[in-house]
Amino acid sequence: MNKRIVLLGSTGFVGHHLLPALVSAGHHCVALTRYPQGCRELAVTPGVEVRQANIFDRSQLNAFFTGADAVVNMAGILNESGRKGKGFNRVHVELVANAISACEETGVKRFVQVSALNAGKGSSHYLTSKGRAEDLLRSAEGLDVTIFQPSVIFGDGDGFFNRFAALLKALPVLPLACPKSRMQPVWVGDVVAAITRSIADPGTFGKTLVLVGPEVYSLKELVEYTAEVTGLKRKIIGLPDNLSRIQGHLMDFVPGKPFSSDNFRSLQIENTSVQNSLPSFGIQARSLKSVVPGYLAGSWRQQRLDESRKRKDH
Repeated sequence: MNKRIVLLGSTGFVGHHLLPALVSAGHHCVALTRYPQGCRELAVTPGVEVRQANIFDRSQLNAFFTGADAVVNMAGILNESGRKGKGFNRVHVELVANAISACEETGVKRFVQVSALNAGKGSSHYLTSKGRAEDLLRSAEGLDVTIFQPSVIFGDGDGFFNRFAALLKALPVLPLACPKSRMQPVWVGDVVAAITRSIADPGTFGKTLVLVGPEVYSLKELVEYTAEVTGLKRKIIGLPDNLSRIQGHLMDFVPGKPFSSDNFRSLQIENTSVQNSLPSFGIQARSLKSVVPGYLAGSWRQQRLDESRKRKDH
């Protein structure tokens, strides 16, 4: 049955892939954002309604949830402006608490939460706040909740391979914190397919579903692969834990926080799993080497062509 779905945090990387998939499945999507002017390409997508809203305002959530069949929450941050966890708590915990209350008051029964692998583990504010949000959802009465725990998500427009590609382009030598940290990257197309199929699947109600890719890599291996795909010859120096920790503390004060002490704490836990829920949806996980060159190498070739043309013009 086609549903009216309200989405929080859907105007980022994953949302740009999920919204078209939900529309293709016959659903009508209402994407809430504070900055609709930055989502023009989504606004012209048939079946997607981009609405300006402060998602931290309970009264606005109530208004938009009224008449909805389901809520999908993807709101999240990897770093906060401070260092004490207040920003993580606001986005990951307070928002979910308000969304649960709004569901209760408007009669919405279906809730899908995109969380993170290892939520609730370790000492990072990122993971502990994700875990608290999951606890709130599991204890909510009258909600049919599905929680997805993906590993690092990659795909066209991602903030992982593209970010490291930009760093490698700017730095001839890259001092890499936590180089031995292990992760199991999962393709955004597989994540989106699982979420889309779960919406109307009662078999996923009350479940926490892990989503991981087929291979495990160290962080250094992934950065080296990024350099290989983009054709950049760079020296990547893996830092020991003590220097990684120091780098995190120093980067806490750098605008934009390309790395932080909270990231360091998150990377102390392996982002891998022997469990994988993708097969339960009939999905065979795609390898990153079958996907990444298609968007990363192509974009960098185009950038080099553009730069070459600019030099010729001058």
